[in-house]
Amino acid sequence: MSAALDQRALEQRLEILKILEFSRRGHIGSTFSLLEIVRVLYDDILRIDPKNPLWPDRDRFVLSKGHGSLSLYVNLAEKGFFPKDELFRFCKFNGILGGHPEYGVVPGVEASTGALGHGLSIAVGMALAARIDRKGYKVFALMGDGECDEGSVWEAALSAGKHKLSHLTAIVDYNKMQSYGPIDEIQSLEPFADKWRAFGFAATEVDGHDVDALRALFKSLPLDPGKPTAIIAHTVKGKGMSCIEGNPSWHHKTKITDAEFDQLYADLGFPRK
Repeated sequence: MSAALDQRALEQRLEILKILEFSRRGHIGSTFSLLEIVRVLYDDILRIDPKNPLWPDRDRFVLSKGHGSLSLYVNLAEKGFFPKDELFRFCKFNGILGGHPEYGVVPGVEASTGALGHGLSIAVGMALAARIDRKGYKVFALMGDGECDEGSVWEAALSAGKHKLSHLTAIVDYNKMQSYGPIDEIQSLEPFADKWRAFGFAATEVDGHDVDALRALFKSLPLDPGKPTAIIAHTVKGKGMSCIEGNPSWHHKTKITDAEFDQLYADLGFPRK
């Protein structure tokens, strides 16, 4: 079983529901599976400066699973990278926040992602640049489990292992569901941790909704001073709303009805206003 959600986790989900009421679309299941991972990184781990998003010594976070963008946007707004009012223009023509994050448009976004399978390659390049430039920043790439069907993920992993990029961490949101069904039915990834180890990573597993466990693990990095790290975060797609947990029909909703919003708010324990 995954950890129970704390008050901050519930409040962030409530904020995302309010945003979705304006857009009436989004990858809500994916957003809620990775929300605690992103939150802990931005609250406790990443060295960043919202007033200077391109600070050369900042840590880098690449949301390779770009369709989970709302989890990133909420945390960037909380840290002050852009006004919170911008959240309510998500997927609107007059806003900067698209369904996938865009570098150069959204302050704090390190890479344009959404064509799955490229984020780890970008992160490997960033980690190599840090070594060449003799910089001490860390690089994190967060991927989806279905994304790991892509061969480019494993090409990047080979390169990271070869170069022993200990300041690079690959995180997989392992919610066991991809766009239209269970991972094990579509393309099993097991033995998953052993695959990463075979590519030269130090690998471990964690409850992706347990903020204390995530915080302790991220603060202990690197797991091995001579290897990149792979973290397999066991999560629940749609975590926090029983009506969508593990339901592939909610992978991407383009028309969320009032009745569905009523149920989402009820599942979260907040009345809809």
